[in-house]
Amino acid sequence: MKRACCLSILIVLVASAVRAADWPCWRGPQRTGISPETGWLDQWPKDGPPVLWKASVGTGFSSLAVAGGKVYTLGNRDNHDTVWCFDAESGKQVWAHRYEAPLEDKLFEGGPTSTPTVDGDRVYTLSRWGDLFCFDAASGKVAWSKNVHKETSIRIPGWGYASSPVIHENQLLLNIGEAGVALDKRTGKLLWASGDKDAGYSSPVLYQRGTDTLAIFSADDGYTSVDLKTGKPAWNVRWLTRFGLNAAEPILTGDTMFISSGYGKGGGLFRIDGDEPKEVWRTRAMRNQFNSCVLLDGFLYGIDGDTTTKSFLKCVELKTGEAKWSHEGVGMGSLMIAAGRLIVLSDQGELLVAPATPEKFAPTARAKVLEGKCWTVPVLANGRIYCRNAAGDVICVDVRAKR
Repeated sequence: MKRACCLSILIVLVASAVRAADWPCWRGPQRTGISPETGWLDQWPKDGPPVLWKASVGTGFSSLAVAGGKVYTLGNRDNHDTVWCFDAESGKQVWAHRYEAPLEDKLFEGGPTSTPTVDGDRVYTLSRWGDLFCFDAASGKVAWSKNVHKETSIRIPGWGYASSPVIHENQLLLNIGEAGVALDKRTGKLLWASGDKDAGYSSPVLYQRGTDTLAIFSADDGYTSVDLKTGKPAWNVRWLTRFGLNAAEPILTGDTMFISSGYGKGGGLFRIDGDEPKEVWRTRAMRNQFNSCVLLDGFLYGIDGDTTTKSFLKCVELKTGEAKWSHEGVGMGSLMIAAGRLIVLSDQGELLVAPATPEKFAPTARAKVLEGKCWTVPVLANGRIYCRNAAGDVICVDVRAKR
């Protein structure tokens, strides 16, 4: 009986550990771009880490959500989007759901740009054209679906809706319109909607003010904080950019907010502890065109630049806006952080690991894992790193420590 009891406890602990290392949504479990996972390998053989599996999902820039032993993403082929579900270990297809959706390759390859969100036994996805789905995570059966563009009559911005769904209690939040939309996550019923205006291309960011939970939404001309109970704006920061392109998520810490945009705009730090945000500083040392920075120990790590100029991987001090170092080798790549280390995917498909430090960028591991354009953020989950390119090639490499 003791052995059986101990075994049961062990199974529970193992299951809990696996859940703790999941990456269930865009920017991870805390939506910060940081994973709590430790114990993975940051040094690899010359030929790189072992490849566990590969898949082809169709054109797009959707990142990957990993939860409950499954991997979810989206892609477009023959003017149809497909929501994919794979087994995380083997890459075997578990289910797929296909629906009509134009590729719309306007000035880029086209295809889906948002990432699935896993919430318990449900998966939520949004297309560039407003097709919103709630799936049973295990079977792929559609629990409910609707087109939020048709229901709300809120215009679709120039590059389509890019918001990844965000769940707060029973609300499903989308960065659509002037300052967001909220639906009942169980039924899809519209709870509130903002004005008909071009949305930005970021996803909602939650934060607490006293006992209230608010969310920050981007539009083509700025960022707005919204009371989630009422849908009413609390404050707004006017942030004008070329092409109205505000795509990077705000970075919140304490009572401050960092926002950044490309095309020469740069970034700014604001205090948000009063009725109106107050600017602390601005800088052109960090200009995020679409991928957001990650903040660790008071330093921002991110891609400075855009597709029309040279771009650099940089470290910037949050307190001052001062650049600490700059590295030219990753282009318009992307990154996340785990165990105090940067996991970077260059725009040419090179995967690198380096300590996240303001001293310098010094990779301890690097491997070419993909060809073609790679703008999508890599994902570490349960000792595996998942990467994809614009063409829809997905690769899973094994960085588990051998025991």
